[in-house]
Amino acid sequence: MSENRKPLMGLVGKLPSGTALGNSGKTHCPLCMGLFKAPRLLPCLHTVCTTCLEQLEPYSVVDIRGGDSDTSSEGSIFQELKPPSLQPQIGILCPVCDTQVDLPMGGVKALTIDHLAMNDVMLESLRGEGQGLVCDLCSDREVEKRCQTCRANLCHFCCQAHRRQKKTTYHTVVDLKDLKGYSRIGKPILCPVHPAEELRLFCELCDRPVCRDCVVGEHREHPYDFASNVIHKHGDSVRELLRGTQPHVEALEEALAQITEMNSALQKRVEAVAADVRTFSEGYVKAIEEHRDRLLKQLEDIRVQKENSLQLQKAQLEQLLADMRTGVEFTEHLLTSGSDLEILITKGVVVERLTKLNKVEYSAHPGVNDKIRFSPQQRAGRCRGYEVYDLHRAREKQTASFTLLCKDAAGESMGRGGDSVHVAVVPKDKKDSPVRTLVQDNKDGTYYVSYTPKEPGVYTVLVRVKEQHVQGSPFTVTVRKRHRSHTGVFHCCTFCSSGGQKTARCACGGTMPGGYLGCGHGHKGHPGRPHWSCCGKFAEKSECTWTGGESAPRSLLRTVAL
Repeated sequence: MSENRKPLMGLVGKLPSGTALGNSGKTHCPLCMGLFKAPRLLPCLHTVCTTCLEQLEPYSVVDIRGGDSDTSSEGSIFQELKPPSLQPQIGILCPVCDTQVDLPMGGVKALTIDHLAMNDVMLESLRGEGQGLVCDLCSDREVEKRCQTCRANLCHFCCQAHRRQKKTTYHTVVDLKDLKGYSRIGKPILCPVHPAEELRLFCELCDRPVCRDCVVGEHREHPYDFASNVIHKHGDSVRELLRGTQPHVEALEEALAQITEMNSALQKRVEAVAADVRTFSEGYVKAIEEHRDRLLKQLEDIRVQKENSLQLQKAQLEQLLADMRTGVEFTEHLLTSGSDLEILITKGVVVERLTKLNKVEYSAHPGVNDKIRFSPQQRAGRCRGYEVYDLHRAREKQTASFTLLCKDAAGESMGRGGDSVHVAVVPKDKKDSPVRTLVQDNKDGTYYVSYTPKEPGVYTVLVRVKEQHVQGSPFTVTVRKRHRSHTGVFHCCTFCSSGGQKTARCACGGTMPGGYLGCGHGHKGHPGRPHWSCCGKFAEKSECTWTGGESAPRSLLRTVAL
């Protein structure tokens, strides 16, 4: 087999004109924020320094591991395939995306080395005239030259020695400053099993790069070829997978853009509705205050009227009582102290006075009563354009009620019962199916009416007294659906309520790292207080708003009835 190499991309290739060095590729660790040192590639395709990964706190779970695990990684290139076995699995969390990473048997140092990042770091270092790069041979002095044949960075002393040796006399050596326009100056990748050999071959059976010593050892009789000969086939398969992934990326970007746009529209709409609510509420408050003042004025007028009547009655009774006492005292004194002749002489005047006083009519009870009642259910018209009360609301299969107050022609409460009151509750779309109603006479001029609608919808309520509709009848009542019970649990988090199950979800949208789909204390999205797992509401005694996965109707804000 000849080593006729046709590289897909040469190890030294010119960057396009005007391209800034190091613009492509990542050179800084997301944890220490410094240039990569021995960067490792995680299964989630994030790169972190080896030392930074070793400082992460690991966790242990029991897992069945095998050679075909998609989270296992290789040493410098690959790990040996191992038979499945039940053993503790050590893992870490990616510091960038919180993805669970199961470490291979060799730990962090057995993860794949990111050679692209190492190349980018070297290019980044060249921007500072080689500052930070040390000689590959002596590992002591700063780099000045680079051998293009060996792909080694050399200091001035080692460069002179390199040229004096017979094997390397004719190697091409260039100044580092001449490499600033190149896209790749990476070092040769050596075999992890045979460190003196460069990985140039690819074992088709094991699907991994190998060196010349590998193909005469453990990979003997395995089909293999030069990496440059098979890169097109494997590169095409990766490109095909990339082409299948790109539409998802575009779809997700479009979805996020729509969400961002909708969130912006939502905020604007919320602000607009909030302004409407404030305007309506301020007007409503003023109307209520005005109506309150009017009611208090009416109450004060009633008080003055009743109090004047009581004072007049009191004065009349006090005067009559004084006259009675005068007559009684004089008569008793006459009968006990007067002589027979004195009694006979005075008898005519006394009898006439007492007879007249005894004939005076008076009421032993107050002429007015204290029956003053506030009826918020009674129609009171509009104030500032707002209704100052609302009729009844009802729910299906739940008893609703209202109280009817009867008044006389003067506007005073009847104060007695016995009137013929008829109430009918009829669905607007099913007029032939009236709802059964009960009317209770409270014997004081009020009547308690109750009914139980069977279905949600709009109902017409007809109220008649002595076959005459009361003011405002017929009324309209909207019956809503029955109070929905919660289907989930009222808990602090799914981790506690499910006993630590990873698949348990919660309507609050919180998640935990390590593959948990639900919420946990202090983790991302947790609301910080007890809530329902089915709808996310914080009040334990509340109506469930979970729609069961169906499309929810557009949310509307409604005013509450007073």
